[in-house]
Amino acid sequence: MNSPVPPGFLRAIGEARLITPLRSEGGHRRYSRYQLRMAARARELVDQGTPIEAACRIIILEDQLEEAQRINAEYRRAGGSSSPSAAA
Repeated sequence: MNSPVPPGFLRAIGEARLITPLRSEGGHRRYSRYQLRMAARARELVDQGTPIEAACRIIILEDQLEEAQRINAEYRRAGGSSSPSAAA
């Protein structure tokens, strides 16, 4: 996963709206380390035969799951055992 991601692949996942790079004053794409990690994960999935659109969706869902788990862990650490009622 540490191999560089080719520029064409970065553009492709940008078109699939997985990442949106910042632009330098000269118009060059600038990627954060986080975006490059996401791109490397997408490349991994595509190399395994996953279509690029599906790979992007998988990564978005993985990212959302990680964030939800982080929030849940914070609630547990803070002693927030009260959860929303399942009965509506």
